Amino acid sequence: MNRQVFDYPAPDRFVAGTVGQPGERIFFLQARQGPSLTSVALEKSQAAMLAERIDQLLDEARGRGHHDIIPEAGLVSYGDTAPLDVPIVEEFRVGAMALGWDEAKLRVVVEAHGVTEEPAPIPEIGDDASAGPDTLRVWLEPADARAFAARTRTVVAAGRAPCPFCSQPLDPEGHLCPRSNGYRRRA
Repeated sequence: MNRQVFDYPAPDRFVAGTVGQPGERIFFLQARQGPSLTSVALEKSQAAMLAERIDQLLDEARGRGHHDIIPEAGLVSYGDTAPLDVPIVEEFRVGAMALGWDEAKLRVVVEAHGVTEEPAPIPEIGDDASAGPDTLRVWLEPADARAFAARTRTVVAAGRAPCPFCSQPLDPEGHLCPRSNGYRRRA
């Protein structure tokens, strides 16, 4: 089967969002450019790590002299509070991600690679070979990348509150806390 590469060189929108109630949420990355819309499912931890790594990458690029085009972390509000665009059609589930800085275009490159049935090497950033996992590739202006990271952190934090003793998520009916010797803790 041929690989699909969903390439968004100048997206109108790139966001992380969820569908479902806390504790049952499905996380998505969604890119839109003109009439094209691509949604890929990922884990909450992958979304959180992507936001963290984007900020780290931008801080490094800022440290290499790009102060004029890269805003500082925390100074960009995400502004885009709208829900995911519909219809939400999952193109694939993300297995691996790659992140890079394009020095020539002064943009962040985000690639999300689909899970494959057979082990396959992760392609290099920008590789459009016909073999390999399906890929969502998005090119972001630095301010848009900071805004994406800020929104993603907010989306991730909007889930269930953590247990004050073990930090695992609390369900409304409580949970079996490993630090309580099997007794059920209440929220």
